[in-house]
This record gives sequence, structure tokens and C-alpha cells, in this order.
Amino acid sequence: MKVEAVTRTLQGTGASRRLRRAGKVPAIVYGGTAAPVSIELDHNSIFHALRKEAFHSSILDLSIDGVSAGPVLLRDFQVHPYKQLVLHVDLQRVSATEKIHIKVPLHFVGGEESPAVKLGHNVISHLVTELEVLCLPGNLPEFISVDLSTLEAGVTLHASHLVLPEGVEIPAAGIEAAIVSAVATAKGASDEAAAE
Repeated sequence: MKVEAVTRTLQGTGASRRLRRAGKVPAIVYGGTAAPVSIELDHNSIFHALRKEAFHSSILDLSIDGVSAGPVLLRDFQVHPYKQLVLHVDLQRVSATEKIHIKVPLHFVGGEESPAVKLGHNVISHLVTELEVLCLPGNLPEFISVDLSTLEAGVTLHASHLVLPEGVEIPAAGIEAAIVSAVATAKGASDEAAAE
């Protein structure tokens, strides 16, 4: 995905306020060996880009003043508490040879066909919707698919059970994180009691 930016010369609260009134968003690019650079982005294009899931977990191709500034990642952004207004964006430079830590969204598939739902009258509880991974920028997946078609009643699926794309790993601290669990509903529990 491409991101077009312009160098920002004026800084401070007043300058940022004037930028926002002009339909621009103050931003910064940092990381790597180069010094941080203050930039401005077009508000409408960044506002619509932030609504796309892929924008949050993709390598972005940044150009500043029409010149390529290399690959970057969206690291943080601030929005107004109640207005549809992006206040600030942080972008981080990435190197093709250095692994990055980033959160990737999880897409859950096959839940309706799982034995936990069909036979056990369980409800599948999604405990997390994104997972932190470690990989090279070239191997960064847009999302990780979680297959629930074999989930049994009363079972909790952990990060270690996921099938990850090639070159992607889960940091040691998150390998045992619970992802989903099959929880018995009141109806399922009463049916089991009646059967006994």
C-alpha cells in the first residue's frame, strides 16, 4: 500500500492545529539509522486507509515529497474522542533483514461446523482478536486464519495450536496465550442434566 506525504517544517501545537484545519494530519517517521522526520499526510486518504484492516498489518510504501522513503509500518495513531478526525500518525521504518514484532488480526473460520457448537451446544468465545508475531517484513501476513471446525466442547485453543504462515513465529511470551474456548450455554447444560 502506498502512502504519500509532504515534509512538515512547522511544529508545535498551533502549527498542528492549523494543519488539521487545512485537511492535513501531522505525522512522524522514525526508526532505522536515519533521524526522525516530521511529515504531513492528507486527512481523507489516511482516514479511509485506517478503516481497512490490511493497513494496520501491512508493509507500507512511503514517499515523502515524491521521493521513496522506503518501507514503513503503522505503529500508532490518535483520533479525536468524538469527531471523525485523525490527530496524529506514527510510522516506523523497517529493514528487509530485521525481524519485526507486530500484532496481526485473527480470522476465525469453521465455527458453525465444529463439534462444540453442533453436538455440544457450546458457544465459541473469542478471547483475542489479534496476535503478536515475529517475522521478517517480507513474510508479514495480512491476517492469520484460525480453523475452528474441529473444536471440541469444553476445549480452549492456544496460540501454540495455530498453523502459522511460513517464516512467521509467535514470541515465547505469547505461545500459550488462549485464543478461543468452547463454553457451555445454559440450554446445553440443562439438556445434559435432563439426559443424565
